[in-house]
Order: sequence, then C-alpha cells, then structure tokens
Amino acid sequence: MTQQVVNALTLGSVYALFALGYSMVYGILTMLNFAHGEVFMIGGFVGYLVQQQFLQGDQLTANPILIIAMMLVIAMAVCGALAVSIEFFAYRPLRNAARLAPLISALAMSILLRNVVGVLTKFRARPVRTDLLLPDSWALHIGDVTVSASRVVVVVVTIITLIGLEIFMGRSKMGKAMRATAQDREAASYMGISVNRIISATFLVGAMLAGIGGVLTGLYYTQVDFAMGFGLGMKAFTAAVLGGIGNLRGAVLGALILASAETLGATYISYAYRDVIAFGLLIVLLLFRPAGLLGKQIPVKV
Repeated sequence: MTQQVVNALTLGSVYALFALGYSMVYGILTMLNFAHGEVFMIGGFVGYLVQQQFLQGDQLTANPILIIAMMLVIAMAVCGALAVSIEFFAYRPLRNAARLAPLISALAMSILLRNVVGVLTKFRARPVRTDLLLPDSWALHIGDVTVSASRVVVVVVTIITLIGLEIFMGRSKMGKAMRATAQDREAASYMGISVNRIISATFLVGAMLAGIGGVLTGLYYTQVDFAMGFGLGMKAFTAAVLGGIGNLRGAVLGALILASAETLGATYISYAYRDVIAFGLLIVLLLFRPAGLLGKQIPVKV
C-alpha cells in the first residue's frame, strides 16, 4: 500500500504540473488550450535533446544533477517562448470572434504540432537515460518500500515548483494582476493593467510548468513520444475539471485524486480498468459538484 501511495504521488505530481496550465488559461480567457498538451510533449523532447549533448556512449560528460537542471531550464524557456508565440499568432486575432473559433484554432494547433514532431522523429519514441541520470543506487529504501531516485526528483521538483507558483501568484505584482484579470478582465483594464501582457504572461507561466512536467515525465517513463501530450493531456484536463477548472489549488487536488484512483484501482482491481475508474470518478463527482471540488458555480446572468 505504501508503494502505491508513492506511485500515486509521483503520477499526481506530473498531472498537477500539466493541469495547472489548463486552469490558468481557462481562468483568464475561459478557453481550453488544447495545444497545451503538445507544448508539454515538446518540453519532454527538449529535455531529451539536452541530455543527448552530454551523452557519449554509456557515459555522461557532466554531473547528472547539472544535466537535469539544464534540461528543466531549457525546456521551460523553449516551451514558454512557444506558448507565447501560439497565443500571439493563433489565439489573439480570434479573441473577439465567436467562441468556437479559438477552440478550433487550438485543436488545429495541437494536431499541427503533434504531427510536425512526429515527422521529425519518424513517429518513434526516444529514450531518456534515466539509468545514467538517476541510477538505481540513488534509490531510497524505507522499510520494505523502494523509492527510485526518479520518483524522488519528480515529487521534490513539483513541490518546489508549486510553492514558487503560490508565492508568485500571491505576492508578486504580476501574479496579483493575473488574479485581477481572471476575476474581471474589463475592470482590470480600467485599472491600468495591460490585459494582453497579462494573457501572454499566463501562457508563459503555464507553458513553463508544462516544460517541467514534460522533462519529469521523460525521466519517470524513461522515454518521450510524439503522442504523449494527448494521452496525458486528457488526464490532466480531467484533473483540472475535477478540482474546478480555473482554480489552481483545485487543479492540484484533482490531479492527486485522479492519480490515486488510477493507481489504487489498477493495483487492487485491474490495470485494464484504470481509465474506467478515473473517468467514472469524474462523472460521479461532477454529478454532485458540477463546478468541481473547489470550483465556484457561475451564476447565470439574465
């Protein structure tokens, strides 16, 4: 049971970093950024490419911790720049169009990025040498439970990232401007807040989190694949809805609940039913809490 709790916490950490991007964008623009999954996937490939620069045969040419740090930082930079570009070219011109237009644009961008990366990689997975970056000898042994170094890194990096995000959103001027824009975009603009700048910053921060998640996913699963953003994206989106789309703490809570349901269900019932259990849980909870666990019901204006 303890081992499964560790597994659920690790998987929930990945889902949380992914789900936060959905919630942040939806909170301000009330749109679903389906291309977020592909940004996450590209973050994983950036981490793979950085690792390749320090790999000669079966040997690393630099300190593993330094390599992982560089993988995270460069993935954050590339994913952030990509998301800001997507917002500027694909979403901003459609901001005042019919609500279906940005959604179609997001789907088109998702398909475009996935297939471009698929062609570049010849639709094959690429290995991440977790065995060299985080060798088995670094694993923690707590009683009968073995916690691999990759799981430790995933959980620790996620906790540090979430604490940093909480401080940023609660205390920085930019974070307060984001919360004000999410609450009332028009009123925020009247108060001198540059809404365009805040929206770009929201895409930037969400994509940086996705970049971190992509690298950690590669370390956890020991490979990256051009389609990884779609499958995990569905789970992360489910977690965001479960916790209350637009609520950042709700996204984290939903991610942990979803990962726990998947992990424990796969262990004690059947692995074949893990998706059935996860999405069944979503349906049941939404029947009683349509706005999500921490979401607020939006009143209908007459």
